[in-house]
Amino acid sequence: MWYHLRHGDEKLTKINKLYIQIVRNPKDVKFEELDRILKRYGFKCRQPGKGSSHYIYYHPELPDVLPIPKDKPIKAIYVKQAIAAIEKLKEKSDQM
Repeated sequence: MWYHLRHGDEKLTKINKLYIQIVRNPKDVKFEELDRILKRYGFKCRQPGKGSSHYIYYHPELPDVLPIPKDKPIKAIYVKQAIAAIEKLKEKSDQM
């Protein structure tokens, strides 16, 4: 999976630019940035329960949930899992 900006992509939205930036470098991502992207792609969020620091993201079209800790910065493994989930959604929408 790789992304590049082609001529004519000047109209990329801020959220698309942020997504591309995170895909290129999944380290040092802020919780708020990942939260914004996941919500943009239709994920819902449940706040952590008692004694937990992980927010749970879920999407009606995906069977898995994404537990994301509100650490600063978020570890790259959590960011990569979120990217993989978004890519699954994109694949599903391409098949329709």
